[in-house]
Amino acid sequence: MNKSISVRRVSKSYGDFVAVDDLSFEIAEGSIYGLLGPNGAGKTTTIRMLVNITIPDSGEVRLFGEPMNPRLQERVGYLPEDRGLYKKMKIGEQLAFFAALKGLNASDAARRIDEWLARIEMSEWKTKRWDELSKGMQQKVQFVSTILHDPDLVILDEPFSGLDPIGANLLKEIVQELKKRGKTIIFSTHLMAQAEELCDAICLINRGRKVLDGSVREIKRSFGLRTIAIDGEGVEATVEDASLVASSQRFHDRIEVHPAPGVDGQLLLLRLMESGARLRRFELVEPSLNEIFIESVGRAETIGANA
Repeated sequence: MNKSISVRRVSKSYGDFVAVDDLSFEIAEGSIYGLLGPNGAGKTTTIRMLVNITIPDSGEVRLFGEPMNPRLQERVGYLPEDRGLYKKMKIGEQLAFFAALKGLNASDAARRIDEWLARIEMSEWKTKRWDELSKGMQQKVQFVSTILHDPDLVILDEPFSGLDPIGANLLKEIVQELKKRGKTIIFSTHLMAQAEELCDAICLINRGRKVLDGSVREIKRSFGLRTIAIDGEGVEATVEDASLVASSQRFHDRIEVHPAPGVDGQLLLLRLMESGARLRRFELVEPSLNEIFIESVGRAETIGANA
């Protein structure tokens, strides 16, 4: 599969602070790639190096097989984490201005602006000023300004900040539509659940260093099915049996258990049935990206401390 982006051993420091440390990853063309980590992990610095706003101290970044250049800039749409357009300009005028900066002629820009404002259900706001819009509306307009020129690579830094659930779902739908059209999307966030829902592959970063990367499916498979969700009547005695269950956590609709060493799901299910439990749910649960991240960071820091 062709690679849209290749990052090889890239580092960036600001004085004594190392923002990105020997980072490498590749992104397949036509995929949604998650650049994940807590606030301050180095995600935004990495993105700024991808689009040539910031120059790496060392290493190499290539987009579509080439170093960033003015021609490649036309193929990129970038939604930065720090938002903001011109407060007193009307929305339609702002979008037309950004379209012109990306080389669109006036007639194409006007058509696309109307189509996209209709798509995000904001046609009636075209003649309103930026400062008349809610934060969520502003976010949707800036998202449109990012993709208006139909870029091949779309980079979204914390794209759902400020959006209500309806607005977030709309943007997720559009991102999936872009993927179906062969676009490559980089999705940067500290919210693992959003990335888990959207991304084909991820790179987890902590303190400027890569913790792990790969396809979401392969990463989850490598961590195994360690948790079992149980809901039913008469399950307590089995769940509280230390020879079967190492730990458990109760939720309003289920109990999640970690089997004791040497105990698998089949054995636990058998013991529940033998005890007379009436089950409504018995499910092997994949670890979430959040759980994987916490475990991976803890492991990496332990190794670093012992090095």
